[in-house]
Amino acid sequence: MSSTDGKAAITKREPVLVDLALQGGGSHGAFTWGVLDRLLEEPWIKIEAISGTSAGAMNAAVLVDGWSRDGANGARAALDAYWRRVSRAAAFSPLQRSPIERMLGRWTLDTSPAYLAMDMLSRIFSPYDLNPTGFNPLRQVLADSIDFERLAASPIKLFITATNVHTGRGRIFRNSQITPEVLLASACLPTMFRAVEIEGEPYWDGGFAGNPTITPLIRESDACDTILVQINPRERRDKLRKAGDILDRLNEISFNAPLMKELRMIALLRQAADPGHGEGARWARMRTHRVMSDRLAEFGASSKLNAEWEFLALLKEEGRKSADAFLASHAADLGSKSSTDLDVLLQEC
Repeated sequence: MSSTDGKAAITKREPVLVDLALQGGGSHGAFTWGVLDRLLEEPWIKIEAISGTSAGAMNAAVLVDGWSRDGANGARAALDAYWRRVSRAAAFSPLQRSPIERMLGRWTLDTSPAYLAMDMLSRIFSPYDLNPTGFNPLRQVLADSIDFERLAASPIKLFITATNVHTGRGRIFRNSQITPEVLLASACLPTMFRAVEIEGEPYWDGGFAGNPTITPLIRESDACDTILVQINPRERRDKLRKAGDILDRLNEISFNAPLMKELRMIALLRQAADPGHGEGARWARMRTHRVMSDRLAEFGASSKLNAEWEFLALLKEEGRKSADAFLASHAADLGSKSSTDLDVLLQEC
């Protein structure tokens, strides 16, 4: 059977319910956009629920709203329109690549005067000092991109995580609770933006508590397959010598830690769960998959603030390629078995 025939056979297969777990990562969320764009081309993949944090929350909400309007084509169009709006809004930001970075073909902002100034000032002044009005360009982008009433009524379940500043605990917001403020809270980096108040409580980026949160996908979704789209590299073999590189790696570890802890917990519960009775059956039946790209680690942490259209388009294409490679290797695993072994995580404890 040729590869074309194999792809056609997979396309004609029975539908498979899947959940999506989408990490945050600033403009690197355009990689997730590419992954979603490719997955939405497969009519046999039926999205039951999505858990998202930060940029993953934005992608999730835009997809669900677009799907509610016009199915997979509506979701793909909505994601494209959203990221184009993000790029247009970023064109007015002082955070731009320096001439040196452009000349060398780098996508980082490491030598950008505005980025260096912001980084220095953020160590001395808070967003309450530097941004007293609480301006966030994403607020208007979200208002133009999402119909929140339609989102509330969508059949696709949505779980958005934000971190309560007072308690340090994550709060999960569901479809009917999601507003522009909830999405902004999920992406609120405390050194850049003031905490977002929701029902009198201040919230920061959901990545501190769950990046993304997996548990509600297992407990509240009928799907047994969860596809994790991972942006933040789990491992780096580089020798870290520069102060900025050390801080960037600390942030990566911090934002990956809640996810790794939750996946270890899930691996333990799967081993102990009774596959034939009650909620234990849900844990035992869970199948996990992962889409990621080593190339994201090459761009550097400051590139997460670079929203030039050329960079976003590059990340989208990388996401599509990664999703295509995943489907080529593991499409048959969906609905059948895990393609990622969580038990390996237990050996690291």
